Amino acid sequence: MTGPAFGPAGVSGSDRRSSLVVTGLDVVREGRRLVAGLSLTASTGEVVGVAGPSGSGKTSLLAVLAGLADADAGSVTFDGEPVAGAAAAGRVGVVLQGYGLVPVLTAVENVEVALQHADLDAAEVADAGRATLSRVLLDGLGDRLVDRLSGGQQQRVAVARALVVRPRLLVADEPTSELDEATRDHVLAELRAEARRGAVVVVASHDPAVLDTCDRVVDLVPEPVP
Repeated sequence: MTGPAFGPAGVSGSDRRSSLVVTGLDVVREGRRLVAGLSLTASTGEVVGVAGPSGSGKTSLLAVLAGLADADAGSVTFDGEPVAGAAAAGRVGVVLQGYGLVPVLTAVENVEVALQHADLDAAEVADAGRATLSRVLLDGLGDRLVDRLSGGQQQRVAVARALVVRPRLLVADEPTSELDEATRDHVLAELRAEARRGAVVVVASHDPAVLDTCDRVVDLVPEPVP
């Protein structure tokens, strides 16, 4: 599948270049090799899709790309260092498939959590949280506990939490699965805006409409481990 003609040349608002480099990556889970010898380089301004049927390893691969899990072979680097280091330094934003929200916190508090180590005062954190919720069409819902929100609203809170840190690498696992078409397209536009701002964006999805917006797509076909 191919997407719009955005690439590194289409980046605006950032002079800094970034690269995600995957070399000879193997990911094995429960006796299946979900990823075998994957190598790719994704640069600033690109949106890379990850496709595959349920159980094909999309979530496992994204966890490795985000520095949240180890690969069984190969390496993942971002800006020349192991991706786990970039994640620890706050340069990676992650949208988890299960959202990973804190149910006893409000929507805006869940977004603000991502800024706990940022050099911002309380007012700046609050402003950033509410502004980012607005980006995903959640104006007026910031003070509501997330367990009182619908699944689609919670999904957008998770997207906002990833966006608020202005990541250099944005890894999103099924970020639109519970959204209607119009809201899905809006969220995809926000992810594309992050790429134009200077991020590398990786999106896993089972939705052809989502994958069609990506610059290129990695298809996962798991195989048994001999």
